[in-house]
Parts: sequence; structure tokens; C-alpha cells
Amino acid sequence: MTEAQAGSGAGKPVTRRTKILLAVAGVLVAIPAIALAVLLTYDWNKARPWLNARTSEAIGRPFAITGDLSLSWERPSGKMAERNRTWRDFIPWPHLVANHVHVGNPAGMPASDMASVRQFSFSLDPLALLDQRIMIPLLQFRAPVVHLQRNADGKNNWTFKKETKESPWVLDLERVVFTEGIVHYKDAITKADLTADVDTLEGDPEYGVGWKLRGTYNGAPVTGSGKAGAVLSLKQQITPYPLQADFRMGATRIAFDGTLTKPTQLAALDLNLKLAGPSMARLYPLIGVLLPETPAYSTSGRLIGALGPDSSRWTYDRFSGKVGSSDLGGTLTFQTGAPRGKLSGTVRSKLLHFDDLGPLIGADSNASKARRGVAPVQPANKVLPVETFRTERWTAIDADVRYAADNIVREKQLPITKLSTHLILKDGVITLAPLNFGMAGGTLTSNIKMDGSGRQGKNAIKATAKVTARRLQIKQLFPAIEGLQASVGQVNGDAALSATGNSIATLLAASNGEIHTLIDEGTVSKMLLEKMGLNIGSIVLTTLFGDKQVRINCMATDFAVDRGVMYSRIFTVDTEEAIINVDGVISLVDETLHLTINPKTKGLRIISLRAPLYVRGPFKQPSVSVDKGVLAMKAGGALALATLAAPVAALLPLVSAGPGVQSECGKLLAAARQKPVAPPPGKRQAR
Repeated sequence: MTEAQAGSGAGKPVTRRTKILLAVAGVLVAIPAIALAVLLTYDWNKARPWLNARTSEAIGRPFAITGDLSLSWERPSGKMAERNRTWRDFIPWPHLVANHVHVGNPAGMPASDMASVRQFSFSLDPLALLDQRIMIPLLQFRAPVVHLQRNADGKNNWTFKKETKESPWVLDLERVVFTEGIVHYKDAITKADLTADVDTLEGDPEYGVGWKLRGTYNGAPVTGSGKAGAVLSLKQQITPYPLQADFRMGATRIAFDGTLTKPTQLAALDLNLKLAGPSMARLYPLIGVLLPETPAYSTSGRLIGALGPDSSRWTYDRFSGKVGSSDLGGTLTFQTGAPRGKLSGTVRSKLLHFDDLGPLIGADSNASKARRGVAPVQPANKVLPVETFRTERWTAIDADVRYAADNIVREKQLPITKLSTHLILKDGVITLAPLNFGMAGGTLTSNIKMDGSGRQGKNAIKATAKVTARRLQIKQLFPAIEGLQASVGQVNGDAALSATGNSIATLLAASNGEIHTLIDEGTVSKMLLEKMGLNIGSIVLTTLFGDKQVRINCMATDFAVDRGVMYSRIFTVDTEEAIINVDGVISLVDETLHLTINPKTKGLRIISLRAPLYVRGPFKQPSVSVDKGVLAMKAGGALALATLAAPVAALLPLVSAGPGVQSECGKLLAAARQKPVAPPPGKRQAR
């Protein structure tokens, strides 16, 4: 190439197309450079209105950053940087530090903060904004204050409900770390006003946050403390989040330690739980599960909880403990659902003290009632329990629970050896079918149904009971009483009652039905009856026979029960020396006795048997008097048995299949079915 040619080439002007390409390239290079310069120098406090609006729209309630907002740029850390890297991982994320941040209550709640924080920091995924997602992997709070509130109408401020028209923006929050916080909980329904002070724990290898609790719950003072993990991952799937707490609500103590996985769904709550208090019924306001009235208790077991989209399931697995003086263990599961939750499981006692069953029906002492937080309502002059059943809770849940006691101890040594029952609660109706006792070598079987659904009226119960006693051995009924050891007889009985009331006393006072009993052979004395606590019987026996052993061939009773009054259709005691007939009524309404005892001697040896006895007065202090002006008719055993003839069929099923009609009661009832024959003239005895 010549010099002229070279010069001519050097002076050739740049084409228009080339200029355009160079300009575009320059702009493309300048845009990110300018953008980076702007981002690094921009006053991000000017972006607060936009950020507040977007966040408020996403959570459906007011959100505001009122303090300084600063920005720095950082590459993603933690798990975000450990995964297989893509080009996205090399893009720095904005890291914001916000001061004085406030989250308000939802519509319909007081116009105040649900939460506020002195300072928090978070990193924001800039690329997620392109998908209208506010993705915050980690929120770090300093001095947060949270106010959780529920009104009397059930509306609360912690439920984040979706709007009818869903926002296109979605908040994606993964983990939370906070220090020096306060959580205040106020509930108009449970009458709770609780405050927890939360702070960071230094040097604890397992827990990062500690808290102290104070306040009141349903009028009872609450105190306690606990610990939790340093970082709460709201999307935690595998790594357990540690929890520990020990607090008291009045006289009830609740302590637990364990782990929580997947906090947003409680998909795996696994705790070692300890409970203790004056009565299990006091747990109802706290856990919402209906438990019976009990003596003081303490239990320990494993609580496993899971929340699903439609229901949750809680299992108190393999728990053990004490209730009163009795041991208790088993597994209980509570499953939520419509129309109500259901409690199911199996519970067993190796050793049950019979007195510990008293609180279930209000039959414990006033001192015991006071210890379990119930007003001592039992009048001093009443025997039947007057404490009312709390039927308003019976419709809170359904239940299907089996209970068994392997051995039973009773202070007075009543030989109830075993107990088993199947409790079913459905729609406010409790059924114990069956309620079985092993007793004195025989069985006591009951089927009890109590309708507390409210169909009978407020706190009213419609109850039915069928009770069967078979082959109770007399010498085993009171094993500590030597006078009974020679007895070989047995006790059989049937009862069928129905009533409407709200306590044991009112149910019995309104009861209707029948009661039959048959005692075949036995021995009785004044001293024996006193040891049994049957003082009125000892007075009657002493008046009739003196203080000596009396052999009983048979005792048969048949009562008709009408509106709480027991009418004697049959009440006959056949001894070696006399046949004793008892007429009158026993009133369960006012707890009084109105009985007339007519002894009919079998010979002339006992002159005192000519006069009837009158038993009158209240159950606690009845009196016995003798009417010496009226002599008993001496028509002999046949005339005495004539009173049995009509209703005797009701007692025939109680005759043991073993001895059969050869037993003394069998002979007595067989004779009762025969028409009485008057003695021939001249043989009648004068009155």
C-alpha cells in the first residue's frame, strides 16, 4: 500500500451505523455504573413510603418504618451461598437496617401496634421482586414489643387472614432472631393478662433466648420462666427448635422441655411434659380438654402435637403419675374436629385408693373440696353429695376412654378388689357401660347413662342406672371383722333407677325405680355392726336380741322408689329366733328414715320381740324407740311370710344357682309363694 493510499484510508470518516453501535454500547456500560453509583449514594429513607405500602399490602395490616433506613450491599450468606451456585448467587443483595418499625392491628381491632421494634435488619432478594415476592431470609430484631389481643367476640390480632382480593405481593419470611423483647397477651375470653420478658442468653450451648412470665389467667396469678433457641426458622423442616418452660397458674404447675419442628404448622411438637395441681379439672381453661374432678395430682409424659389444615392431634404418650394416693398411667389422644374434638385412650392404675374417686361425684370432704378449688358446699347435716355437676363443659368435647384399676385399697377395708369402666362422652351424654367392680369374691356391675346435653334444662342431668350385685361373700365384705369369718352366705342384688337432677343428692331425691337385695346366711352382732359403722343397726339389734351373735338365715328387701322415696314392699329378716318385718319409707329427698320394725318370735324365749320398734330421723342421727303399748301379732312364721307372697317374684332371680331352693332364702321365698293357712280353732294364740 502506498503512502497516499494509507493517508486516504486514515482520513475515512466513521460510518453512521458504527456511531450508533458505539453509542448503544456506551449507554449499556453506563447504565449499571450509574445505577450502582445511585444505589450506593441514594438516601433510602425516601424509599420508606414505597416499602411501607408494599409490606402493608402483603400482610393486610398497617406497616411503617418511622426511623432511619440504611442500605448496604452483601452477597447471600448461609444456606443460600452453600447450594450449587448460579449467576444469581453473585448478585449482591441489599441489606437494610430499619429503626422504629411498627406493625398495626387488623381492621376491627384497636388502632394501635400489634408489634414494634427499636431496630431490625434484613436482607432482601432483589430478583424476587420481579416475581412480586418480598423475600426476607432473616429478620434480626432488637427490643421488639408484641401485643397479642383477643376480644370477647373471639376476634384476635395474630391471625393473618387473606383478603377477598388477594394482593399480588407475597411476604416470604424464613427465620427470626430477636433480643430484649416483651410479649404481652390479653384475652377477654379466658380473662388472661400475661407479659413475657424475652432476652438473649449468653454462653448457653443449647438455648439462645430466655424469658420470664408474669400476670394473671382467669383470676389466678401466673409466674414462670423458660428458654428457646436462638434462631427460629419459620420454614424449619428437619432441625429441631428447642423449647423449655416451667410456670405456675394458681396452684397448677406446667413444665416441659423438647423441640419444635416446622413452627408454622406445628408439624412435629415433641415435649417432655409435667403437670401438677389440685385437680385435673382446673386444666380446662388452659388446654380446653374436659377432665374429671380429682384429688391433687402430678403426671409426667411425652406430648406429641401436630397441626393439620383441618384438624390437630395431641398425644400424651405413656404418661405416669399420682392422683391423690393412687398411681395413674396410660396414653391419651385429643383430636380436634367438627363439631367438637375427641379425647380417647387407655388409662390404668396399679393401685387405686378408693377415697380418690370421691371428687368425681363430689363425695369428698369439704376440706378436700377446698384443696381442689371448689367451694365447700356440703352441709354438715347431709350425707348425700350436693356438689353440682358442671354440665356446661360436657358438650365441649367427645370422649372414648377405658380405665382399669388392678388393685383397690380402702381405709375401712371394703374389699373392692378391681375396677374397670368404658367411658363414652358424646354430644353431652356420658355413658359408663359397663362400670364393673370386683368385690368380696363376687361382682358389682353397673350401666350408667347421664344426659347433660342441656335438653333437660341448664345444668340438669337425665340419668339412668342399672346395678347388679352377684355372689358377694359375706365373710369377705368386712375381712377385718372376726365375727364374720364363720359366715358362709352371700349377697345378691339388683337396682334400676332413673332421675333428673344436677348432683348426686338431687338425682336420688328425684329417682324412680326398684331396688332388690337378698342375703343368704350370715352372722351379726352389736359389736360387728358398730365396727361396720352401722350404729343404728347395732341399736336395733341390741334392743331385740341383746349384745350377742345372731345367725341370719335370710334377709330379703324389695323397695319401690317413687320421686326419691323408697317404699318397703318387702323387708324381712329371718333369724334363728325370729322373723323381723320392716315397714315404712326411706326418704332420699330430705334424708330421713320412717321405719317400723315388727319382730315375730319363733318361740317364747324372747319376750321383747312382742313390741315393735320405730326408727325415725335423719340419716346422720336417727333414733330408735319402743312402743310397749302395742304388742306384735304372733301368727307364726306362715302369717309373716304372707307379706311376701305378692311381690316375691322380683326376688327369685337373686337366689343363687348354687344352693338353689335348698338355701335358707330359697326356702323362705318358696314358702312365700304358698297361700298362708290359718291355724285350726283353739290353736290360735291370743294377742
